[in-house]
Amino acid sequence: MQKIIFTFLAIVSALSLPGRFPSQTQSTQPIAPHLPRGTATDISSAEIQSLVQKTASERISDQAIRVVSINGEYNVSVGVVHRSKVSGAQAGGGIEHSQITEIYHIIEGNATLVTGGSMDNLSEFPPDSPVVTVLNGPSTRGGPIQNGVSRKIGPGDVVIIPPNTPHWFSEITSNQIVYLVVRVDPHKILPAGYVPK
Repeated sequence: MQKIIFTFLAIVSALSLPGRFPSQTQSTQPIAPHLPRGTATDISSAEIQSLVQKTASERISDQAIRVVSINGEYNVSVGVVHRSKVSGAQAGGGIEHSQITEIYHIIEGNATLVTGGSMDNLSEFPPDSPVVTVLNGPSTRGGPIQNGVSRKIGPGDVVIIPPNTPHWFSEITSNQIVYLVVRVDPHKILPAGYVPK
């Protein structure tokens, strides 16, 4: 009997501790505050393909399709890039962006992408360059990447490239590589509301 009474008193004592269990008279707060609702942005496959066709004669094309403000907290840019077949000395050099994360989703073609490591002969893009003002924010270019991580990529592959990470296509083995690029802009550098003319 003493054991039953002791157990009952322990349960009553635990229930009466402040903050342990809300009483019926306390108001309860939702677990997460109400978040503002946003508006979805659509980009059709036809729009992407139209941009690729429009710039097909260029060796390299990087076109922003939209830059969207996400509830005023950060921006997201979506673009499409195509690069013609290159290897060796034709491949040029690497690039890195100081504040933007890039996410590549390969649509067409095959290539070798190198990330990380280091670059020689560094130079910053001018602040008024479209690379800075529309595409990537402050960026630095340099020579071919040394001591980076090399990977073969093709259709369906996704690569996430954080800020301050040199990246470079050392070889494009198909006629061209086409990829969708999503740019996450936490510092709101890119022009929200951007739509190509």
